Amino acid sequence: MAQVKDYSIQEKLVSLVTLQQIDSKLDEIKILKGELPMEVADLEDEISGLNARKTRIEEEINGVTEFIEQRKIAIKESEAQIKKYEKQSEDVKNNREYEAINKEIEMAQLDIKLAEKHIKDATDEIAEKAVLLDKAKKNISSKEGVLTSKKEELEKIIAANEKEEKQYNKMAGEAKGKVDPRLLASYEKIRSNYRNGLAVVPVERDACGGCFNAIPPQKQSEIRQHKKIMICENCGRILVDEELKNSVQF
Repeated sequence: MAQVKDYSIQEKLVSLVTLQQIDSKLDEIKILKGELPMEVADLEDEISGLNARKTRIEEEINGVTEFIEQRKIAIKESEAQIKKYEKQSEDVKNNREYEAINKEIEMAQLDIKLAEKHIKDATDEIAEKAVLLDKAKKNISSKEGVLTSKKEELEKIIAANEKEEKQYNKMAGEAKGKVDPRLLASYEKIRSNYRNGLAVVPVERDACGGCFNAIPPQKQSEIRQHKKIMICENCGRILVDEELKNSVQF
């Protein structure tokens, strides 16, 4: 059965300091990227929404255009009916037949007028939607220009730091493997609580290197002895002495 190495407190602290230094380097690279990754993602989502809006407007215009074509066909059919009725009126035998044909002609003429009104209203609607479509297209073009610029900027930063970032990620993985799982979980939790990501800090000028709260001499002495993991009572960060911190080179 494989033996699991039991690390001393000093070895655990060295592993934590090493991991903290590596994570801090990765944090520096993230700072260089700034808000660009989030800005790129937000712009992509916004452009996707604008494209969906553009497609919807185009579909609406197509629908209205189809409606206009249907009304034009209806007008032609009504005009054909009028011609048919006018020809029939030449052969009427009495006033009742004449009035009936005139009634049909009037109805067909009303249908034409109604269809023409529908065409006018629909044409106005298309004009309004065309304005919205043009605005959407210009907005998309503008956003795509900004997105291209942001992506190029981000890609340059990534390219400039890619090799270094990969190296640090590999080192971080190796360093985590040397930290007790429970201690690692505590370390990650502390890191997530602070924007600067510092979970392990040295005692500097008799104070915590994270929150600058004063550390009593007795506690400083215990920290230097490396007999147990010491925590800042004010901020909860893991404390190490400056000598140990300075001795770690990754």
